[in-house]
Amino acid sequence: MKSYLAEFIGTALLLAIVAGSGIMGESLGAGNAAVALLGNSIATGAGLYALITLLGPISGAHFNPVVSLMFWKLGHLNLKKMLGYWVCQFTGAIAGIWITHLMFGLTIIQESTKVRTGVGIWVSEIISTLVLLSVIRIGDQEAKDKVPMLVALTVTAGYWFTSSTFFANPAVAFARSFTNTFVGIAPHDVYGFWIGEMLAALLMIGLFCRSKRQP
Repeated sequence: MKSYLAEFIGTALLLAIVAGSGIMGESLGAGNAAVALLGNSIATGAGLYALITLLGPISGAHFNPVVSLMFWKLGHLNLKKMLGYWVCQFTGAIAGIWITHLMFGLTIIQESTKVRTGVGIWVSEIISTLVLLSVIRIGDQEAKDKVPMLVALTVTAGYWFTSSTFFANPAVAFARSFTNTFVGIAPHDVYGFWIGEMLAALLMIGLFCRSKRQP
């Protein structure tokens, strides 16, 4: 149960960091989107480093269904545990958004109206997810002790070099549709993100991950 709890808490805190820093950045930046994104990206990278370092030894610190899918394919998880992780990641992500709304005195239940769609955005999510999974896969093989730093820096950079701002996470995309703040995404646009993320994940595990699945 410790691993499931770690995935739930870690994903919830990740979304609280993403959403909370977006709200704070937009507020302090007085509408300057560049300032808001800078604060958002730095906080997310710093938070990820701490979360992966602390929770990695407990659950692997996936916080992301496509990461869990890749590690299932590699044999690090059995099917039951992967599905359990998915439940914890999706529910934890939503909980993190609601906790953030509570902290900032906002309406708890919201629906985003922020449009994030188009071919460029979808291609961006494919590339983002491929980059993230590649960094995790190679890091796990060649520089295991540096994975927290590698992932944190990749995500921080990804905010700035991708048009989609590097979601690369189906649970994150889904949860962000529940906040009408700086980091939100309109619910009907989530499907495009999911398709891009899953295509990238399937490509990654199909080409670069040899199956050693647990029964």
